[in-house]
Amino acid sequence: MSVQIKIVKPEASIADFVESFWLLHNTSAEAKEAIILPDGRIDLFVSESATEPFHITLLGLETGASHTSVAAGIRMFAVSFKPLATEYVLHEPVAHLLNNAQLVQPDFWGFEPADLKDFEHFCQKATILIKARLTNPIDERKRKLFGLIYGSGGSMSVKDLSANVYWSSRQINRYFTQQYGLSLKAYCNILRFRASFKHIKEGKLFPEQNFADQSHFIREIKKLSGFAPKELLRNKNDRFIQLSTLPEK
Repeated sequence: MSVQIKIVKPEASIADFVESFWLLHNTSAEAKEAIILPDGRIDLFVSESATEPFHITLLGLETGASHTSVAAGIRMFAVSFKPLATEYVLHEPVAHLLNNAQLVQPDFWGFEPADLKDFEHFCQKATILIKARLTNPIDERKRKLFGLIYGSGGSMSVKDLSANVYWSSRQINRYFTQQYGLSLKAYCNILRFRASFKHIKEGKLFPEQNFADQSHFIREIKKLSGFAPKELLRNKNDRFIQLSTLPEK
């Protein structure tokens, strides 16, 4: 691939809030068309290229595939946040960013162009900044809720999640709508869809994540990606970046 990607997991102290740090570098002289699939993350991008000055972008949750162009020569570092980070790290909801992104101040959190020279340095700096922002006590119901959602790959029902954290489904949905702009069930569907990526890449084009049946599986995959499972498996020209970066079977 002409697009280089590296993914680093966060240290345990911030793992409830950060899923990963990653870099993307298009080493070619040509832009690359790509399709980004919904994955349940909130992303903070720090990037720069020959044609795009240094800038920082915050991307909210997405409920459908988005087509993008990876600029020639672009170098991008990113923090992929778990939803709990909106309240305890970003300190603001991202409901207004559902299927959307916004440019933030170029000095956001003190990031600067020099930070794009060394990915390890960027990860260390971001980790320090995130820790410094964890000033409020964590609601253990929310920590447990997201632990169950992630641990089950989005396959637990809203009813079971509510019962396990002793928090009514109505209150949970109100929280999700206010913080993220979608319902708990919609978010779980996204994580269940994402959990199917590795199965699809392995050629397992049948439900393994609590889908009702084969038809339901295909329908949900097409709803969230715009493509049938067979097309995702084919992954022509590595256009589905998230599938391309999964380890081989």
